[in-house]
Amino acid sequence: MSASLSSSSVSPSAAAPGATPTQADLLDFVRRTAADAELIASLPLDPEGRTWVRLEGPAGSEAWLIGWPPGSGTGWHDHAESVGAFLTATGELKEYSLATRLPTDGWKTLELSEGVDRERRLPTGKGRAFGRDHVHEVLNESAEHHAVSVHAYYPPLPRIRRYSRTGQVLRLEQVERPEDWQ
Repeated sequence: MSASLSSSSVSPSAAAPGATPTQADLLDFVRRTAADAELIASLPLDPEGRTWVRLEGPAGSEAWLIGWPPGSGTGWHDHAESVGAFLTATGELKEYSLATRLPTDGWKTLELSEGVDRERRLPTGKGRAFGRDHVHEVLNESAEHHAVSVHAYYPPLPRIRRYSRTGQVLRLEQVERPEDWQ
């Protein structure tokens, strides 16, 4: 899978300087940013892999504009200690998540209880905020159309934990640090 990265800051922040952005602030930011048609259209789209551009988020948060080719996804992961929000600017994404808080450290494999799975359709203009240690997978299930989304996290991502899943068994596979994706 290919990906492009630009270090340019392309979107202004709206939170007061020095204020810690809340989940609501991040959701407001991604909503306003997704409404910027010129910005959304400026993202180069790759038919083979996701593309992304880093944005300037509110009050020191980390933000990204992400392009999703048909059939692409993130795999199961979390954003560690960061809260976040994301919104679909064009197309439709689907989020699968767990409605339970997992232990953050000290395990490699967990058996999930029945009933913890959630799924949410996120068509154009729809998004959501989430708390710390939120485990999810985001997909563009379309066979024909790209999707574009805006994401914001605070504090800036200290790590991303990636998981594999077979049935009700979740296994920690990898821990990525910022230097792995920036």
